[in-house]
Amino acid sequence: MVTAVVLSGGGSLGAIQVGMLLALADRHVVPDVYVGTSVGAINAAFLAGRPGLQGLEKLAHIWTQLTRHDIFPTGPARLLRAAVGREAGFADPKPLRTLIDRHLTYRRLEDAQLPITVVATDVITGQEVQLSHGTAIDAVMASAALPAVFPPVRSTTTS
Repeated sequence: MVTAVVLSGGGSLGAIQVGMLLALADRHVVPDVYVGTSVGAINAAFLAGRPGLQGLEKLAHIWTQLTRHDIFPTGPARLLRAAVGREAGFADPKPLRTLIDRHLTYRRLEDAQLPITVVATDVITGQEVQLSHGTAIDAVMASAALPAVFPPVRSTTTS
């Protein structure tokens, strides 16, 4: 039997996901595959590259160090530029991209130690897109894109 862990979106709920996964590990539940969207995709991508208790503990440590500014940096000038249409979102996506890129141990989704599927939304059709091959950072950033906050990401990643 295959054990899949599916992690949803929800911003700071990503920290709660790590606690849930630690509780499952205490009960010897070991994931064989990860599926995630938004913050769940961020956690899933990290853990697919660092399976096991050490990966979970490292991810828990990362979450304890984060602040809102690390993920949603903004300021009055950016807010004004976004309000008049000169920025695609109220928050600069570069710090989040850097954070994710710094902690991923693989470049392509298919190279993760455990299989991973990242779920994003096609902004044109509104349809779910399942990504399991291609550039990991682009897939995760596409999944984490949030209208008016983070701009959409053009991904050539496929399922």
